[in-house]
Amino acid sequence: QVQLEESGGGSVQAGGSLRLSCVVSGPTYSNQCLGWFRQTAGKEREGVARILTGDRNTDYAGPVRGRFTISHDNAKNTMYLQMNSLTPEDTAMYYCAAGLTYDCYSGSWRRRLDYYGQGTQVTVTS
Repeated sequence: QVQLEESGGGSVQAGGSLRLSCVVSGPTYSNQCLGWFRQTAGKEREGVARILTGDRNTDYAGPVRGRFTISHDNAKNTMYLQMNSLTPEDTAMYYCAAGLTYDCYSGSWRRRLDYYGQGTQVTVTS
């Protein structure tokens, strides 16, 4: 099955930036749906951004649009999330995830994908 491993989390002051990385291994295919999710205590995990590895089509959740940028390096099988202008509300455990092409186009990626990494903590202090 697909395996994902995140890195790059940490603590940053409000207004700062972080870049998360996710190495994807195992069975992959062209135009795979990859995404980033985040979760805080007591809340459901929510989709933050997603990308299709073939056509590079991207989509974002409203609260992060214009501040976060998702990208994917096919040669390295690595996905990134560049997070700028961070606020304390962005504090969460961040997970990378993988799913089917349909998940990206249907919008269902916002709720869930099939495979998740272990997560990396992002803390934004005011």
